[in-house]
Amino acid sequence: MDAANKRRIQRSFDAQAMMSTLGAQMTHVAEGEVEITAPILPGATQQQGYGHAGLTFSIGDSAAGYAALTLMPLDSEVVTAEIKINLLAPAVGDKLRARGRVIKPGKRLVVVSSEVHALKDGAETLIAVLQGTMVPVTL
Repeated sequence: MDAANKRRIQRSFDAQAMMSTLGAQMTHVAEGEVEITAPILPGATQQQGYGHAGLTFSIGDSAAGYAALTLMPLDSEVVTAEIKINLLAPAVGDKLRARGRVIKPGKRLVVVSSEVHALKDGAETLIAVLQGTMVPVTL
């Protein structure tokens, strides 16, 4: 993956106010895959003290979307057409890690997935899987 594409993806990520609000960072970018991590901040918990499903969904969706963007021309963006989440376990830990990947690229639709893990004391727990469809948009 070339440097111009990586810069474009990082600029797009940095422009997302939601990711900034959540304290999320893009920690890995490669062709067809992206990793995003986010701390479980006090403002991102649910009533039982676990990381909120909204946090899990947000970084899972973004990781999948940016994985799709790695395969798009430089004059393109992507938007989520639909995405499904299966919550598998409570988000217990210090931070979450979402790993997005492209399942099937296409000119009109890109099928993507992501897995979200909770990280605590060096251990990873799979807490969610997402699968969806991204639509390329020419700028």
